[in-house]
Amino acid sequence: MRTKIVVSIGLGTMLSVACLAQQQYPPPPQYPPQQQTYPAQQPQYPQPQQQYPQPQYPPQGQYAPPPTMAPQQLDQLVGPIALYPDGLLAQVLTASTFSNEIPEAATWANQHAYLQGDAVTQAIERDNLPWDPSVLALLPFPQVLSYMAQYMSWTQQLGNAVLEQRGDVMDAVQRMRQQAYDYGYLHNPQFTQYEHVQVYGPGNIEILPVYAGYYYVPYYNPAIVYARPRPGFVMSGVFRFGPRVAIGASFGPFGWGGAGFAWRQHNILIDRRPWVRTWTNRGNYVHPYAVPYRRATGPGIEHHEHAPVRVDRGNQGNRGNRGDHGDGRRDGHRDDHR
Repeated sequence: MRTKIVVSIGLGTMLSVACLAQQQYPPPPQYPPQQQTYPAQQPQYPQPQQQYPQPQYPPQGQYAPPPTMAPQQLDQLVGPIALYPDGLLAQVLTASTFSNEIPEAATWANQHAYLQGDAVTQAIERDNLPWDPSVLALLPFPQVLSYMAQYMSWTQQLGNAVLEQRGDVMDAVQRMRQQAYDYGYLHNPQFTQYEHVQVYGPGNIEILPVYAGYYYVPYYNPAIVYARPRPGFVMSGVFRFGPRVAIGASFGPFGWGGAGFAWRQHNILIDRRPWVRTWTNRGNYVHPYAVPYRRATGPGIEHHEHAPVRVDRGNQGNRGNRGDHGDGRRDGHRDDHR
């Protein structure tokens, strides 16, 4: 009898491992170690610069809409980013629909990773960058852009799903958040010291920065945080966070003035306006930003003379200052839950 019990338990463990192995999540983004020193002088980037794969697209209108993805496929698709704070997640979803611009944007972001805050927007203007504002909005997050550029197939699938199945994508995000919440991961103090989790009802879980205007990108393994923890499992170490990113008023032209979601209405909000780019109108849709980014005429010009600034790393950042927009609101907050 003992032998049978041991075999049964062993088979159960093997089946659990096999189920996890079948998850098709791309590997989670790799953030730098928390204890890391940075040179006082401007960093020297290796030559040649890292080359991300360049996607190839047929001419506009010469290919059919992407096939509809099932809920389980969408769950796996959004798993690596579903626990991002709402404002950042909204920018990732919209930027993914311009996936052909992501590789060059990732290269630029890595080259200028030593810049923070207003210095990033000044560099964007000086270099006269040509990309869509939704892509420019992610330049302060080089790790996020690098991940999207490294896994271009995933990024293209995400963008296509946002264009063709926006409501389904948002529902998948909420399913993943609900699972992580039900299993206790979103109650973890390691998570809640950086992210404020607010549950307004089924399908309506918000994740906002604890301090408005300061974003910390969570690092986690989807195969862990969306699965029931085994007995005795210790949740410490499940989450790590990237460097603190300050998003202030200078990022307004890129939609950060009000980025988030109206979850019940299935709307992505960029600059407090529903973002309605779809597969059908993707060739001519221009989002109505309150103060749109105006690119100067002429080619982009690459500058590398920017003076370095002190980089405040994620878990070591001083979170004692509010980074709001003068009225005390949180980025990504909206009132449709009332």
